[in-house]
Amino acid sequence: MKRILPIIIFIGLFAFLAKSLFQPQTNIPSPLIGQSMPAFSLGELNTDTSLTDKDILGTISLINVWATWCVGCEREHDFLIELAGNQSIDIPIIGINWKDRDDLALRWLSQRGNPYIVVLSDPIGKTAIDFGVYGAPETFLIDEQGVIRYKHIGPLNRENFARNFMPIIRDLRR
Repeated sequence: MKRILPIIIFIGLFAFLAKSLFQPQTNIPSPLIGQSMPAFSLGELNTDTSLTDKDILGTISLINVWATWCVGCEREHDFLIELAGNQSIDIPIIGINWKDRDDLALRWLSQRGNPYIVVLSDPIGKTAIDFGVYGAPETFLIDEQGVIRYKHIGPLNRENFARNFMPIIRDLRR
């Protein structure tokens, strides 16, 4: 029994760690929650126009960090299209194309549809780093004062949006 107990403990510990390692992390705490979003100024795809953090003040918004090479971004795209067309939710989605080429992003959006009110280009990833982005896709809920209220890591879908975003959105609209 003395020989078996350490083996059982090791197997149990290994199973616990393996489960944690391979379970998708969508709710990693961010020190930016409750803080003003980082200041930024990014160019819009295929235009000479820029957008800054100040330009989105005054409305509840989603900022979605995505890329054409991102498998999770492709998985969430149909839901983003659905969300953009949902008049009852009525939240503008701002896309930040992260570490990608503008021409590829434009082609990707023209083929799949564009859910964003504006698409910004962050080719070197500085703004995404300022937002604490780990990888794409990541989506931020920004309140009317520019405060980050929620951060979601991974693809959005109906279930996680309803569970994680909608209660906060309802509270913000009261």
